[in-house]
Amino acid sequence: MKKVVTFGEIMLRLAPQGFLRFSQANNFDVVYGGGESNVAVSLANYGVDVDFVTRLPKNDIGECALMEMRKRGVNTNNIIFGGDRLGIYFLETGAVSRGSKVVYDRAHSAMCEIEPGMVDWKEVFKDAGFFHWTGITPAISQSAADACLEAVKIASEMGVTVSTDLNYRAKLWTYCDAKKREEIMTELTSYCDIVLGNEEDAEMHFGIKPEGISVQTEGHNVKGEAFLSVCKQMMKKFPKAKKVITTLRGSISASHNTWAGVLYDGNKLFETRQYQITDIVDRVGGGDSFMGGLIYGLLKFPEDDQHALDFAVAASCLKHTIKGDANLVTVAEVEKLMGGDASGRVAR
Repeated sequence: MKKVVTFGEIMLRLAPQGFLRFSQANNFDVVYGGGESNVAVSLANYGVDVDFVTRLPKNDIGECALMEMRKRGVNTNNIIFGGDRLGIYFLETGAVSRGSKVVYDRAHSAMCEIEPGMVDWKEVFKDAGFFHWTGITPAISQSAADACLEAVKIASEMGVTVSTDLNYRAKLWTYCDAKKREEIMTELTSYCDIVLGNEEDAEMHFGIKPEGISVQTEGHNVKGEAFLSVCKQMMKKFPKAKKVITTLRGSISASHNTWAGVLYDGNKLFETRQYQITDIVDRVGGGDSFMGGLIYGLLKFPEDDQHALDFAVAASCLKHTIKGDANLVTVAEVEKLMGGDASGRVAR
């Protein structure tokens, strides 16, 4: 199994304890995480050789983020240093009918100020088989978008499989208008072999909507087949894409979600069972854990898209039981849930 490379920003996450609101907090729990670093941690847990590429400030907080990756078994040799600060985000965890809130403080972070030419991508990709980026990276700044474009172009030239999680973040896209955003994301995604996104990602980035349904009104009753039109439209727009994947989250409340996924390979639509996730511990990183599971599944079972998709959904289902950004589960734990054992019994 060839090395996987992920590229993006790792941040300091500060969250009030339990379900306290920001205004009630006297202290904050500290976690380090980000979309692409979370994928890297998942893959390392599954025994995959994985590099995380980012730009960190050369200070104590940057070192803490670096140590977090190292202790999870992620290769950090291609991380570069510079800038003055690590990006921060504040998380208020919702419950029942009150949704979670995120406040970003990442302007002028080290990663926000990364530029093309800072990373030696040919060296990074020389023994890699897979490269993953997300729509969060180009959202933080024009220079980060340019660096990401440099990376996908070189990866594609070197025959590396490129994947993306479109990850639309309304609070981040502030440096350009919607038309420019679509242009940026369209060019980046055109280099991708594997595209993951939900209905909001496809609509907000590319104006692509499911035909004949309203996700907002039908909620957790939406079936995977309803997104076949989205997958077909995405493949038409991005001919290089070999697989388009959509996660299906039904939000019954902040504490109870349904979770499933579909994968379209251009000929057949694969769909998973629907999980009921009740009493959610932490849903942040749910999509990242899905992507980590999917990449592992596609590498481990290259001829079995159904197995890869089932693994991804089960892995991300388990992530909702784990505090923090990253999915700290093993292959055996995922396969146990895939096999139908959701009892949560003590392993003695």
